[in-house]
Amino acid sequence: MTVAIFVILDKSKDKCMAFCYINPSTIYPIPPHLSYCQIKKREREREKHPNSRKKMSQVTEEIISSASEIHYGNELCKVKTQLLLSEVGLPNGLLPLKDMEECGYVKDTGFVWLKQKKKCEHKFDKVGKLVSYAPEVTAVVEKGKIKKLTGVKTKELLMWVTLSDIYLDDPPTGKITFKTPTGLFRTFSASAFEVEEAKDVKIAKGENVAAKEVEVKEV
Repeated sequence: MTVAIFVILDKSKDKCMAFCYINPSTIYPIPPHLSYCQIKKREREREKHPNSRKKMSQVTEEIISSASEIHYGNELCKVKTQLLLSEVGLPNGLLPLKDMEECGYVKDTGFVWLKQKKKCEHKFDKVGKLVSYAPEVTAVVEKGKIKKLTGVKTKELLMWVTLSDIYLDDPPTGKITFKTPTGLFRTFSASAFEVEEAKDVKIAKGENVAAKEVEVKEV
């Protein structure tokens, strides 16, 4: 005996019926498969409005025009990201994005953005935490703090939890805290998020020190 279930979808009336096929002479109707209908309806809506799935960028033309720095390419963006984190006193491995295409920084406001080709995940082995980074990550950075963070989530048990703030203890204790928009937080050792500096970062730091020395001499 052959048993099969098939679904007939009436697009014009947005209805569907499911049937159970036993043999050529016996077909029994099954109650409407509502979840299937809902899924198909959503798919049709998305086909009509393809742009509705695209999340609006936080990086406006106004922000771009006021940017102090804009860089392109994965290697250069990695260097600039590590350098900026170090300059504000944060662990340099907090934002390990992959295949970065663009990064920018508005010095007056502290606004930072990072863009990568697609979403990526990174596991911080020293604390056993898996973190997800969206194609676009934005934040406001200041000394020892990252505020208004978007595009970053951490996995807690079976759920992905959005992060909004990251900050070091003040006065310093060697600890770093990750906070969610709801006020929940977790604290870890800041050293767990440090990575070995790339050669280009060390060179850039050396250039910054040299530039400061020149400025002092000129004064």
